[in-house]
Amino acid sequence: MALTYDYSSHLKQFFEKNSQIFEQTLLSEAVNVKDKIDEILRIGNIDLVTNAHHLVVYIIDGEDEALKKFAEKEGIAWATHSIALSFKLEWVQAIRRTLWDLIEKYYKENNKYEIGDFFRLETEVNNRVDEFLNTFFISYSTYKDSLINAQRELVENLSVPIIPIDSSVCILPLIGSMDTYRTEILKEKVLTEVSASRIETLIMDLSGIASMDSESIVDLLKSIDGIAMMGCRTVITGLRKEIVREMTNAGVNFNQQTETLGTLQQALNEYFVIQ
Repeated sequence: MALTYDYSSHLKQFFEKNSQIFEQTLLSEAVNVKDKIDEILRIGNIDLVTNAHHLVVYIIDGEDEALKKFAEKEGIAWATHSIALSFKLEWVQAIRRTLWDLIEKYYKENNKYEIGDFFRLETEVNNRVDEFLNTFFISYSTYKDSLINAQRELVENLSVPIIPIDSSVCILPLIGSMDTYRTEILKEKVLTEVSASRIETLIMDLSGIASMDSESIVDLLKSIDGIAMMGCRTVITGLRKEIVREMTNAGVNFNQQTETLGTLQQALNEYFVIQ
């Protein structure tokens, strides 16, 4: 397909008339991204080709505020759907190269322009492409961090599910693996809840704990000591042999105020049903 030249047209009109050439050149430049275009559209409803046209128009027209908002929106979209940043970087750099390829052709055909005009345009175009990338990555990183923090907060709340049985008795069923990070969360959440709800008995069921290293066990015991200092009795149920073995190997044990029972059902029979 031959390029369409209009000597009286502005640069924007030139690109609009040659949009198909722009797309073809862009796809040939972005060798790794072109095979991902349909997938990215499906995953994130992000139309890379259409968005490339929008970006070029913002750059040519000097619409800096619109370009910034567009970059922020793109950053959020890519962060939301966890699309690889390498694709975005390659795509924008391909847009830059393709844009300059057509600008070069435009200036060769429109020889009325001075060389100074070209260099001024070079500065403006590259600065706007760089500004788009900077704003995009800041938006991506900021939104990604907010997602991670929200997910972490959700996990923290789910990892310490304190369930009230009555006004003075609560159950804390723990599942999965326990590490020092999780035991620190547990200590903070449990102490806060014991203080706020005036819990007198906390039944901590460990039957769902898959593994716990010695350091995590020590941290758990410190949490239990803290609970006891606040006047709350801790009842441990469901201790697995692996944890017991780890405790004996480490030479640690529960304090005298802590009661241990074989199953959660035994604890419920003693502290809930009987009451």
